[in-house]
Amino acid sequence: MPDATLTRVMNPAGVSLSLRDRWRALRDRLMLDPRFHRWAAAFPLTRPIARRESRALFDIVAGFTYSQVLFACVRAQLFETLAQHGPMDTATLARRVSMPEDGAQRLLAAAASLRLLERHDSGAWGLGPLGAPMVTHPAIAAMVEHHATLYRDLADPLALLRGERGRTEMAGYWPYAETGPQSAPQSLPTDQVSDYSELMSASQPLVSEQILEAYPLHRHRRILDVGGGDGTFLAAVAQRAPRLELMLFDLPAVAERARIRMAERGLGDRTQTFGGSFFTDPLPTGADLITLVRVLFDHPDERVLTLLRAAHAALPPDGVLLVSEPMSGTPGAEAIGDAYYGLYLAAMGRGRSRTPERIGELLAQAGFEKTRLLPTRLPLQTRVLVARRTR
Repeated sequence: MPDATLTRVMNPAGVSLSLRDRWRALRDRLMLDPRFHRWAAAFPLTRPIARRESRALFDIVAGFTYSQVLFACVRAQLFETLAQHGPMDTATLARRVSMPEDGAQRLLAAAASLRLLERHDSGAWGLGPLGAPMVTHPAIAAMVEHHATLYRDLADPLALLRGERGRTEMAGYWPYAETGPQSAPQSLPTDQVSDYSELMSASQPLVSEQILEAYPLHRHRRILDVGGGDGTFLAAVAQRAPRLELMLFDLPAVAERARIRMAERGLGDRTQTFGGSFFTDPLPTGADLITLVRVLFDHPDERVLTLLRAAHAALPPDGVLLVSEPMSGTPGAEAIGDAYYGLYLAAMGRGRSRTPERIGELLAQAGFEKTRLLPTRLPLQTRVLVARRTR
């Protein structure tokens, strides 16, 4: 048992500590004592906790290796191969994915340890519980492929966070997020918007259904999707609310892509597309619902406030603004909001993962009232805030 002196927690001079902070101070003192670690690992009641915490820490240490196992599986089209042809033995799979048998064995064993694959009783390899969704949700595989760019920017995370990295590859991939004096996102050519537009389109179905389940669209007459990409979200809206008129606003090159895609979907006559920059151009009017789907977290607070004020000006009295994106502080998904998106957005430019409360503060500054956080089925993927213009 640790020395009794470790249980004494002294208040810093002049600082009143809450009971929770007193407990945290005690815990920290204990965790810094090697004797406590030896005792906790040996004592039957604390041994499971010590092992669980050790495993959690090692998972953080080894996390990059785990993600690279997934990346290798995606690049080798391992999940699609097994979904199409069924379970296979190591030698057959190695030939299918063009790998030597020893390398394939290492990858298959690693993927099975991560529950991406499963080893059957026959010795064949099949899809695991975490591998099957890689086939049914292609957007996840698209993001894994995209992460190759992110990994290069995170090779020196301290340089990135200190602002010493220079222009990142992610900033080049998402050029509209740059905020320097020479940035002019409204003049980006088609070839600079096609890659990120395709990625956004691929990942949009992951969140569209949750938004449409969370908020009743039938209350509205016309929707304006700001930053709507090639119209994938609006296409889902069109199926859910067949009488709703559709409007889309994005950078000119993106809006032109959307016009073509919506026509291909048979929605050309029902959709109006508008090109411009929502930081310098007024938003089109006439909609009683404006949606911002995964838009705010790409930008710093001052730009977000500019956009929210533009949305407020474009809405009629009693019009509704809907904001949907992954948010910081989501219960059970804190690491996604603050660790993943925190560094992803740092590499991307000057974006920010925000809590619902912080977004609510910005909405209030822009003139919106009656802000509500709506429940979604998978809040780790997206959360939904709605606010109303009342004046």
